[in-house]
Amino acid sequence: MEIVINAMKDRAVQPGTKVITEGEEGTNLFVVNSGSLTCTKNEAVIKKYESGDVFGELALLYNCKRAASITSDTDCQLFVLDRETFNHIVKDSMQKKREKYEDFLSKAPILTTMEPYERSYLCEALAE
Repeated sequence: MEIVINAMKDRAVQPGTKVITEGEEGTNLFVVNSGSLTCTKNEAVIKKYESGDVFGELALLYNCKRAASITSDTDCQLFVLDRETFNHIVKDSMQKKREKYEDFLSKAPILTTMEPYERSYLCEALAE
């Protein structure tokens, strides 16, 4: 969590600014620090975003186009995380998790005869 927070950048947005446009490629996730924004699809209001809300995550997770438009209603302070940083954080986190699991499994007496690549496959199936 701390790594994600430290990787975010501040962005000030004035009223009437279109932060996301429906149909465009998505490259950022946004967290609303202050202000309010309106989400619309085909000009119909879908949702209001306020402090603490998150939007834009689907484009980062699934590399898809924006499903709706989001426009600021007031002065807003947003925290922004870009796709490249997000992917780096996820990959780094997964690598650390795998190393932790491999270390744990290598100490289990019943698994000592397994080859390292076999333990690696087993690590991918584990869940805490």
